[in-house]
Amino acid sequence: MTFGEQPAYLRVAGDLRKKIVDGSLPPHTRLPSQARIREEYGVSDTVALEARKVLMAEGLVEGRSGSGTYVRERPVPRRVARTGYRASGGSTPFRQEQAEDSARGTWESRSDQVEASGAIAERLGIRAGDRVMCTKYVYRDAGEVMMLSTSWEPLAVTGRTPVMLPEEGPLGGCGVVERMAAIDVIVDNVAEEVGARPGLAEELMALGGVPGHVVIVVQRTYYASGRPVETADVVVPADRYRIAYHLPVR
Repeated sequence: MTFGEQPAYLRVAGDLRKKIVDGSLPPHTRLPSQARIREEYGVSDTVALEARKVLMAEGLVEGRSGSGTYVRERPVPRRVARTGYRASGGSTPFRQEQAEDSARGTWESRSDQVEASGAIAERLGIRAGDRVMCTKYVYRDAGEVMMLSTSWEPLAVTGRTPVMLPEEGPLGGCGVVERMAAIDVIVDNVAEEVGARPGLAEELMALGGVPGHVVIVVQRTYYASGRPVETADVVVPADRYRIAYHLPVR
């Protein structure tokens, strides 16, 4: 096989990827051995090994101890809703979806007072070391972890108020906008930045991924008259979910 300017290992990985996508190498099929790849494509052992590493990093194949490398089952991506719209009642998009009869979602959370790191302090417009309420969420769909979220709220805003704990009290679980309104803080803007990166070890352990898997990260910040009152990181496995935005037309 003649290769062009693209590195040989990427060309080999691309051809194997095409076979996986079109079904020539269906799920649970053993990937051709390193020796077979070397012979079929006329490349070195190093190229064959690097090509396999690419497919593994993309989550298309997985290694099984003592058995070889196999094509992974490709999940059909499901939807995670992000929306600027809030129905009456003030629940979050996830909770709105889970109110449907067919929904299978559950979630759990834990809140702790911590000192803001430099990065979080910058996002909240406060000083590093200032106290914030950090709430970590784990969302599940039919028992499978589908999303992680970590939220930070400055205690200079919510401290000693009925909404200091996001998931407790009379407005527990109602969402940032409604909770802030209860203490006369009017949220008038929200910004979200969406990116992707390799998942951290602890994230992938919780999400059921393998090292190298990519996650989608939504960095969200709520503002009240230009002042950040909450910021959060939402982490979703990129191979199983898509972020769907529903924005009102004004």
